[in-house]
Amino acid sequence: VQLQASGGGLVQAGDSLRLSCSASARTSSNNGMGWFRQAPGKEREVVAAISWNGGNTVYTDSVKGRFTISRERAKDTMYLQMNNLKPEDTAVYYCATARGSFGTRQQGDYKYWGRGTQVTVSS
Repeated sequence: VQLQASGGGLVQAGDSLRLSCSASARTSSNNGMGWFRQAPGKEREVVAAISWNGGNTVYTDSVKGRFTISRERAKDTMYLQMNNLKPEDTAVYYCATARGSFGTRQQGDYKYWGRGTQVTVSS
């Protein structure tokens, strides 16, 4: 399975971006998925995660109310709508497929990872 994240770019504070994550095969449709990010000099952290059917979502506190995770199983695609972006959101964003049906906050619970897409937010 290959995951491809896209949609990153350079934006100003307060702007919006939508990230997409496409899976190469129908092997993620019954699995949870997640978005993670890694800023320069920092460890990779969870941003948001979603269950296999989209019914359960989790967010890290810093993005609650600004970011929305969603997925279209029929298209093997997951999204991250990011609104009111802040400079501290600057990072490489990665998508991942979980081993189980639910997306979790633990990186060890994920089995497939995409290459990442850069998001840069200027002040």
